[in-house]
Amino acid sequence: MMNIRDAVETDLSAILAITNHAILVTTAMWSVTPVDLEGRTEWWRQLVSRNFPVLVAEINGEVIGFGSYGSFRPFEGYAHTVEHRVYVAPSVHRRGAGAVLLRALIDRAIAAGIHVMIGAIDAENEASLALHRRFGFVETGRMPEVGRKFDRWLDLVLMQKILGR
Repeated sequence: MMNIRDAVETDLSAILAITNHAILVTTAMWSVTPVDLEGRTEWWRQLVSRNFPVLVAEINGEVIGFGSYGSFRPFEGYAHTVEHRVYVAPSVHRRGAGAVLLRALIDRAIAAGIHVMIGAIDAENEASLALHRRFGFVETGRMPEVGRKFDRWLDLVLMQKILGR
């Protein structure tokens, strides 16, 4: 049974491990330098202090994924638009944790009065693109070769979901 809940500080070591796997092994996150616990703690504190959620998915008390959202851009006109992130431990890929986290983030955003949620996805990440389409996100932009990782250029797909009017 999977449980979704707000992350607490003791979850940050598990979040750190999932984050660094995404950095070192995948193109799901375009950072190339691993982060440390101090950096993840500051990231978590900043989001929580601005009333943005950081959620974890857990099975039998073990954190297997996390999701969050924050400001899309730092200007007042974007105050009702957020960009989200969802990452899952490799041991549980394609078992539904990403979908459960994304649904929980959408629900939180709707409850908070957010109008639009944005996802920025590696164009080759078919699983993530399909997940977002399943939840009603539509592709609104494709940006060729805007990122570079693992000695190759990466294309970015922007997807959005209008949550409310």
